[in-house]
Order: sequence, then C-alpha cells, then structure tokens
Amino acid sequence: MKIAIAYYSQHHGNTKKLLDAINVTDDVKLINVVECKEADLSDYDVIGFASGIYFGKFSDKVIQFAKSNLPSDKQVFLINTYGVKGNYTKEMQKIIAEKSCQLLGIYGCRGFDTFGPFKLVGGIAKEHPDENDVNGAIEFFRKIIEDEKQVYS
Repeated sequence: MKIAIAYYSQHHGNTKKLLDAINVTDDVKLINVVECKEADLSDYDVIGFASGIYFGKFSDKVIQFAKSNLPSDKQVFLINTYGVKGNYTKEMQKIIAEKSCQLLGIYGCRGFDTFGPFKLVGGIAKEHPDENDVNGAIEFFRKIIEDEKQVYS
C-alpha cells in the first residue's frame, strides 16, 4: 500500500514531530508543501494532509496543494496541531468531498503556539505535542492503515 502525507510545519515543528513518529513505523512519502507545489498522487492508495492551524484553518499552502493535486476517489485522512481546541478542518473536508474522496479520519492535538497575544505570555501548550499526543497520532495512523489493508485484501 502506497501512502503519502502532504504537510506544512514551519513555526515550531509540532506537526512534523507527529509525522516523523508515524514515518518511523511505516514507509510513508512525506511531501513538504513549501518545497513541493505539485505532485502526482494518483499512484497512492491513501493520502494524508497535515498542518498546524493558522487563523482557524489548515495552512493555505496545504489547502492549495490539496485543491491542485488531490486526485478524485482517494482515501484521505487529516492530522492537525493547534493551540486551542476547535473544529479546523471544514475547508479541507469540503475539498475532499468535492474530489469525491473518502475521509477516513481526523486526528488533532495541541501544539506549542506563540501566535498573537500568546507570544506575550510565552506561548501556550508549551509541552505539546507530548508523548501521549505522538502515541495518539501513531495509533490513529495504524488504525487507518489496518482498516485499509483489510479493504485491499
């Protein structure tokens, strides 16, 4: 099974920390959308999108990458890190639906955040993603892959 994850993780590396842990457990193609604007994802069985949350949504770079590169009829999952818990995946879910893809799941956890007023207090969620957050991302990913392997068997 071929798996790709397109991601944006620039400020504190919160999202990349989760992806590095996932990538140790499985062979996954990580695509940094800052370095790669276009990619042929048609050969991948499962495609993930991962981002920190910026202004209440996934990074604009991930959103644009998904709009331009996500093929139709794919299995998709989302991973995000945030300072404050909320529902930040609406725009990504809309793109997934427009491309007739199936959303397999969403994983989100806190990540160190120093945006705006949080900078004045030294940031929030300073220890995140922590070991529990990383293990949660690994388990989320393993479950998706296990479920998909059963489909392909």
